[in-house]
Amino acid sequence: MRPVKSLLSSWIRPGALCLLLSLPGFAQEVSFHLTPLRPVEELRTEALKQQPPQEQGSFLKPDLVELVTLDPTIKLDIRYATTNNFLGTPVYTQARAFLQRPAAEALLRAHHALKAQGYGLIIHDGYRPWYVTKMFWDAVPVDKRIFVADPSAGSKHNRGCAVDLSLYDLKTGREVKMPSGYDEMTDRAYADYTGGTEEERARRALLRQVMENEGFKVIPKEWWHFDYKDWKQYPILNIKFEDLGQ
Repeated sequence: MRPVKSLLSSWIRPGALCLLLSLPGFAQEVSFHLTPLRPVEELRTEALKQQPPQEQGSFLKPDLVELVTLDPTIKLDIRYATTNNFLGTPVYTQARAFLQRPAAEALLRAHHALKAQGYGLIIHDGYRPWYVTKMFWDAVPVDKRIFVADPSAGSKHNRGCAVDLSLYDLKTGREVKMPSGYDEMTDRAYADYTGGTEEERARRALLRQVMENEGFKVIPKEWWHFDYKDWKQYPILNIKFEDLGQ
């Protein structure tokens, strides 16, 4: 009998839509996937040799906070530390999530506000070293670059002021379904996409409302991506997770 992973590989073509596994014992969504234009390790080696753009002006001193230290009920599903991401291979060496302290504290308030609705926050990504943004840009086809940040300008993730997240059900502990999967590079990912079920759109709207109440703003092409209001006050960072301490 072929391994389940092999079976899935034969079902999911590069660029296929996300799907929710219905096989017994599986609950995690399979990420949207595309074939990188070049081998990921080659992209990593090249990106690590380069430097972020030089910025003018003064910035606040970075104060990155690891989110799970604020509240252990904030769940992590750091896809980029696994093979379950759009590149199909680990990008991070550690499954961790950080934000600048004011953004982290605002996220905590949003997490607490959701409890009354029966939900909690599940984090897919927070602070992202600049070299990873460079890898993503060089890995995707030109027509998919609207879904990744241009490394020549840096990303709000690089500043520790952007977070990718969704909701999980407090009763089941499982991530809920939204109109699209995380990192899906299609119009289903748009924040104003009118498809999907009424329940999916309602959950997406709840997430947006709670996050916006705490100073975050959704980006139009990704319902899961929220930028913190003070992102301009922080510099582009290129610190690896390994160098952030425990």
